[in-house]
Amino acid sequence: MLNLQLPTDPRWVGIAEMQIEDILVDHAYCEQKAASSCISLIIRYNDLDELVDTLTPIVAEEWGHFERVMEQLRKRGMRFGKQRKDEYVAKLYDLVRKGGSRKDQLTEGLLMNALIEARSCERFKLLSKNIEDEELRKFYYELMISEAGHYVTFIDLARKYQDPEKVNKRWKEWLEFEAEVMKNMELRGDRMH
Repeated sequence: MLNLQLPTDPRWVGIAEMQIEDILVDHAYCEQKAASSCISLIIRYNDLDELVDTLTPIVAEEWGHFERVMEQLRKRGMRFGKQRKDEYVAKLYDLVRKGGSRKDQLTEGLLMNALIEARSCERFKLLSKNIEDEELRKFYYELMISEAGHYVTFIDLARKYQDPEKVNKRWKEWLEFEAEVMKNMELRGDRMH
């Protein structure tokens, strides 16, 4: 369903489980950024009623996820540490086309968000199936379902506001680029992406 071209290296889960505090901290920041990204789209495209109405509950949901991750940290006596540079997202920004029409820029933003949600969904699925902590397994299963819904929503919005064929072609380019990013990234257990 996610169409990711390169699955996460299966070793990631074991490494992540050994660094679960780092994963939870990084995950908390990812949820903040997801909410912020939707807010930015709402502000920039405030004249697109369906987009605003669709993204508004996602902002609330992403912030709710942040609160839930914080709860998991606190429950385990872990600290909410410093934000780290998100190398994955930084590399994805290299593919964002600059310029073009307002509609083209919206498409780029929606597709980038869709891709980040898809990779998060895939990682949450791995965690939900493979880590020993039963509470975190259930937690990540619930978030996996949510992220899959967000992924679909971003793609659907892109197809609503842009020619669907153009979106499909560009989405394929995003998927191919992301596979290269994943192939060339260091395997780290202290990052969600």
